[in-house]
Amino acid sequence: MPTVKVRNIKNEEIGDVQLSDAVFGAPFNEALVHAAVRNFMAHGRQGTSATKTRGDVSGSGRKLWKQKGTGRARIASLRSPLWKGGGNAHGPQPRDWSYNMPKKMRQGALRSALSERVREGNVFVVDAWTLDKPKTKDFSASLGKLGLGGKTLIVDSLENENLLLSARNFRRAKVVNSFALNIYDLLYHDHLVLSRTAAEELEQLLGSRKEEIESHEPENVEEEPAKVKRTRKPKKEAA
Repeated sequence: MPTVKVRNIKNEEIGDVQLSDAVFGAPFNEALVHAAVRNFMAHGRQGTSATKTRGDVSGSGRKLWKQKGTGRARIASLRSPLWKGGGNAHGPQPRDWSYNMPKKMRQGALRSALSERVREGNVFVVDAWTLDKPKTKDFSASLGKLGLGGKTLIVDSLENENLLLSARNFRRAKVVNSFALNIYDLLYHDHLVLSRTAAEELEQLLGSRKEEIESHEPENVEEEPAKVKRTRKPKKEAA
C-alpha cells in the first residue's frame, strides 16, 4: 500500500496514512485516461455554432429567368448555395456533443490518474485545512508554507466555508469535494491535496466491490464439511 505523510497547514509532519492499493496503486492506463478526458470535454461543449441554410436567408423564391434561351446559367432560386448571398449547404448546426461513458471506465480512469499522481509524489494529505476567517491572503500564505507553488487542486468537504471563500478568488487553486472530483482537474493541476476525510471517501467511492465484501466478511468462519458424491452402482450383466 502507498504511504503518504500527513501534514498540517504549517507543513509539520504529524503522522502517516496508508492509501488503498485498489485506488492509489493502480497501473497507469493511458488509453483509458485519454478516453475519459475526451468524454469530459465533450460534455462541456456548447454546440451552438450554426450557419444559415437556403431556408434561412432572404431573397425571392421565384425563378429569375427562364430555363433556356437566354445564354445564361440556369437558376432555380436566388437563395441557392451557388450564388453570392445564398444559403450555406451542409454547414454546422446546433447539436449535443455529449455521449455516455460507462461508469466503470470513468472510475478506472480516476484510479489510474490518482495512482500516477502518487507515484510522481504530487499527492499531499493534510489533516485539516482550518482557517480562522475567509481571507485569500491567509490561504495564499498556507499554500506557500506547504510548498505548493503551481496549480493546486484541493479535495475537502464543502462544509469548510472559510476554505471555499478564501480560494474562490485565487487563480492557481481550486477546491472541490470528493464527489465532484473529475479526470480533467486531476490532469490540469500540478499538485493534489487531500484531507483525511476526502482520502477515505475516495477509497469508498472508487474501491472495488470485491474488497468491500471481503472487508465485511467475518474472519473466523467454520468450513462446512464437503458433501460426499454419490456414485452409481455398476449394472449387473445379463446372463
